[in-house]
Amino acid sequence: MITGEPIPIGKAKNDPVVGGTVNGTGALRIRATHVGSDTVLAQVVRLVEQAQGAKLPIQTLVDRITYYFVPAVIGVALLTVVAWLIFGPAPALPLALVAGVSVLIIACPCAMGLATPTSIMVGTGHAAELGVLFRKGDALQQLQQAKVIALDKTGTLTLGRPELEEIATTNGFDCAEVLRLAAVAEARSEHPIATAITRAGPDILPDVKEFNSLTGLGLRAQVEGHSVLIGSDRLMVQTGIDLGSLRPDAQIRAAQGATPIYVAIDGQAAAALTVSDPLKPGTPEALARLHEMGVTLAMVTGDNAQTAQALADKLGIDHVTAEVLPEGKVDAIEKLRTRFGTLAFVGDGINDAPALARADIGVAIGTGTDVAIETADVVLMSGDLRGVANAVEISQRTMRNIRQNLGWAFGYNTLLIPVAAGALYPLGGYLLSPALAAAAMALSSVFVVSNALRLRRIRTSVPAASDNSLRREAVA
Repeated sequence: MITGEPIPIGKAKNDPVVGGTVNGTGALRIRATHVGSDTVLAQVVRLVEQAQGAKLPIQTLVDRITYYFVPAVIGVALLTVVAWLIFGPAPALPLALVAGVSVLIIACPCAMGLATPTSIMVGTGHAAELGVLFRKGDALQQLQQAKVIALDKTGTLTLGRPELEEIATTNGFDCAEVLRLAAVAEARSEHPIATAITRAGPDILPDVKEFNSLTGLGLRAQVEGHSVLIGSDRLMVQTGIDLGSLRPDAQIRAAQGATPIYVAIDGQAAAALTVSDPLKPGTPEALARLHEMGVTLAMVTGDNAQTAQALADKLGIDHVTAEVLPEGKVDAIEKLRTRFGTLAFVGDGINDAPALARADIGVAIGTGTDVAIETADVVLMSGDLRGVANAVEISQRTMRNIRQNLGWAFGYNTLLIPVAAGALYPLGGYLLSPALAAAAMALSSVFVVSNALRLRRIRTSVPAASDNSLRREAVA
């Protein structure tokens, strides 16, 4: 539960065991050494709470300007009235009042008030239609500033469901027969790799007469009179099995990110099985799009370094930090943030919660754990990583739309307040009436709202993720 990785870890006498650990095989007695606030899970919760303490405002600049805008407009209106009374032609008082009222009407800060919230409302609504939920308002602003996106591996980049990829036999053994015997032996094991092998075998399996799980190495079983040994190369070396030609090819597959599992039957090397956790549909496409946006990609995972690096090379991920616990993920994020700047983290498990909270923007996979989802700033309704690319693109376009609205609002006021005050009167005797000032003010607000509504027509460059594809992949 804490590490989030599917591969079990062998434990011996006096080894520490994290709370929430599930025992795979055998019986054991555990002594609680930490309780309550001292447990690892409690520490994870504290990390989440600490990281959630600081919140960034999204409208600091606009609020500051608006705070001074209204008093400034009132001051300009008063100065306009005074200037017309002193320097204006007769009748000075009516003209002064018309100019002063026109300034007050045309400078109504409605456009500035609508510029940001309207775009946010439309942008987040359209994002929800594409399967992206912005749980915290400032995430919409910060995500477009992200310089680096760090991703968890298991369950985020991959399906989190190992599958048998390849079988290579030797010494004249039949591939189908080796797979059948291996599936029978592994049927007693709860190891994820065992599940992958059993799933690849026939539907109807005979019973195993003898079964012995070798923690951290593999297993030994008696199947239909055959002695079947399945496990790592270390197990084969310990039992004196000569792997021969199987080892070089298996090592090549390991360098490519797969996990090699060897099978020996009746004391002879029979086959090498390669098991890997397949990528989610759309992962390469999503990462390629993020690269096009100029985002640096990093992988932060608790998986082993060789597998993580192989997957990173395959996907074009720029930086890899592997074999880390939840606290290590937080440290890795801090280092990436120091080096690159604003950082977003994408994860799905309980072990990702501290990292999701500590990151500038936490993005949780909707198919992940409740803890991860509650911690995140952004939630993808499906497990498809194309939602991350869509979220970044929507964030960028929404913030661009907000800047357009604010530019219009400030430009409108900068240009038309002097006109309402009578700046054009010396040129042709033109003085803006309060009615025209009201119409201009209304049109300014209409422009802002209309521009914000354009966000509904956004067509992201990456298709919206569909959870159905993931479900089909999981069933296949």
